[in-house]
Formats: sequence, structure tokens, C-alpha cells
Amino acid sequence: MVPITQVTPEDGSYVSTYYDVSSLSRSQRYLAVTRVPKLNRVPYFGELAHVCVIDLKEQTIEQVFSTKAWGYQVGANLEWGPTDRYLYTNDVIDGVGVCVEIDLETNRTKAFVGPKYNISPDGKNVLGFPLELLNVTQQGYGYPSKSFDNPHKLPVGASTKEGIWRTDLETNTKTLLVSLFDVASKIPEQAPERDGTFYFWHTKYNNQGTRIMQVLRCLFPSGYGGRNAMVFTFDSDGDNINFTVGAPDIWNSMGGHPNWHPDGNHLIRNILIDGTVRFCQFKYDGSEFKILSETLEGTGHPRIEPSSNYLMTDSYPTSYEGVQEVAIRLIDLKADKEHILCKMPTLPRTNIEYATLRLDGHPFWNNDYTKIFFQGAPKGQRQIFMADISSIV
Repeated sequence: MVPITQVTPEDGSYVSTYYDVSSLSRSQRYLAVTRVPKLNRVPYFGELAHVCVIDLKEQTIEQVFSTKAWGYQVGANLEWGPTDRYLYTNDVIDGVGVCVEIDLETNRTKAFVGPKYNISPDGKNVLGFPLELLNVTQQGYGYPSKSFDNPHKLPVGASTKEGIWRTDLETNTKTLLVSLFDVASKIPEQAPERDGTFYFWHTKYNNQGTRIMQVLRCLFPSGYGGRNAMVFTFDSDGDNINFTVGAPDIWNSMGGHPNWHPDGNHLIRNILIDGTVRFCQFKYDGSEFKILSETLEGTGHPRIEPSSNYLMTDSYPTSYEGVQEVAIRLIDLKADKEHILCKMPTLPRTNIEYATLRLDGHPFWNNDYTKIFFQGAPKGQRQIFMADISSIV
């Protein structure tokens, strides 16, 4: 429907980061990507991925770092600082996953004491749950576990000593911002079983740096729940913890992929409503809940632009003539109409490696919302593409 450009070269297998983070530098000239090993098995602890920077103007690519901290769903979790000079990732140093700063002017790197899942908008600190624990509830986001079948785990319950760590990048000191117990104690319903173990998942600042969105999960001995995603918010200093909204069963909810609205006060999320997943919006404290479309089904990884006129997302994979495809969807919320920008072949979803090896679209906008970047694999190779939507928005 619109012009599509492949922006990664054919010489490797490339991914961006998770859908809720833009891989574009602040000037929008540079695109940070991870060149990942092309494997038909789960990655092993210690295998390297390579951090690369693409100059979109000159159409060049440069490898700037190699890391042991990566996964197929987030790459090396690359994020830009407030300027084009500094790029942030993680690495495993002395057996621990920690944030690393890459100075693209001097080619020097600096390691910090804490892990990075998200950097503050002003570039002064990073937030993170221990990277080795991210793989307990779902593989492919922290870094390859030393034991795929038995990753490092926490004791039963909600820990008071483990949680989201905030690392000050100027002083290189870390503090426990909120513990698992702090957040789990705000769950409004009693757990369906005893002996559950709580873990944090995605962590995200709003654009203003004033609030943090946090996903909480719980594993039960019976296997109930686990991948459920209870969404909380709290102030940037860790105070004012709020449970937002839940599906009919908050302990085993159908839905997911929450993200901040650009206004910093609301969130959007796929939520199961009367048997159908819908795009929903609500305030950081759970109030002002509304369904964004009563007719269009919620899928994939949605993001919304500041005016709330357009939402874009990817679809879940469907098969066409034996090839699995994902669609890139642009939804006009005022007209309640969707545009299918393109359909892109993706990697087949296998059984045991499903969570680790799959390739989602993970679309993200540029800063003026005229282009959408996304992932695909038209030749069985992970690549990143750009859709120019300036003619229809």
C-alpha cells in the first residue's frame, strides 16, 4: 500500500529492540540494530551478538560492540541517550548482566553496576530487573541462560530484596527503586494458589520521565498463570504504586503489550473483552478506561501517536500458501478503519523454540510519525524495513 524499503544489508540477520522503544537516534539519522546469530536452536550462554549502527543518510553500517547479553525478541536492548553520541546496551561481566555505554565518537565503552531495561528520557539513569531473571517467565529478553531448562530462579513469594534497580549513570551507583513485594502487595485480588513466585517483566518510563510502567508476573507450582501480565505504574521515585486494569482473570489474563500513550498520563494495551481482544486505553491509575475500537480486533504490539488519531500495530502470524506472514496495520481511530500497509513473511513458529526464535513485527514510528520501521524475513533472514506512510497520514 505504501513504499517499503529494506534498511538492513543482506550480509546478516538483524533485529531492532522491543516494539516500545525506537531504535532511531535523536536526530533520526542513525538506526541501532543487533546482528544476531542465525540459529535454528536456542542460543547458548556466552554466544555473541553484534551491535551495529546504520547511517540512513549515507546507507552505511558499522559494528561498534559485541555482547553476550541479547535475545531474539529485544536484540541487545539498544537505546540512545539524549544525543547521537551515546548508545546503551548490556553485557555479561563477571557473570552479571550490566548496562554498557558506547561512546560513538571515541569508540570507548563504560560498564555500570546495574542492569538496563530502559533508560530515562534525560539519559541520567537506567532501570532494570536482573537480566538473568527475565528468562524465567519467558525466554528471549534478558540474555541466554546458562541452562535453558533451568534458568536462575527466585525463592517462593515476593522478594523484599529484589526488584527494579535504578543505576545513576553519573555516580555509577544503584539503588532498589521498588521491590517485588512493594508491587505485589498492591494486587487487588487474592492469588488462586499458594506458593507463587513473583517476577518483574517489562519496565518503561513515560516520555516525560515522571512515571514508570511495570509488568508483574507470577509462577505457580501447578503451572497456572505465569505468563499473565499485571500492569502497574509508579512515580519515578518509586512512590504512588497503582494497579491499572485487569482482564476478567487478572492472574491468567488474555491480552498484553502495554505501552505508554505519548501524553504520559495514559496507557494502551490489548485486553480481552467479552471474548475478543480489543485495543484499550486507561489512565495510569486505572481510571478513564475506554475501548479504542469496538469493531477492530486488537493484535500484536500497538503504539499510538500524540493526537490519538492513529494507532499502528502488527498482526499475529497467519499462513498463506505455506508461508507464515505478519501484517503491519495502521488504524485510523477517528474513522474506525484499518489500512494494511503490507504483509511480510516471518520465521515459522516452532514448538519448543517458539518463545525464543520467533520473529514478531515489533513496529515503531519515527519522530514525526510519517514512517514505520518493522521486522520481517522475506528470504528466511531477519531484516528491518521502513514503510513511508506520509501519503496517508
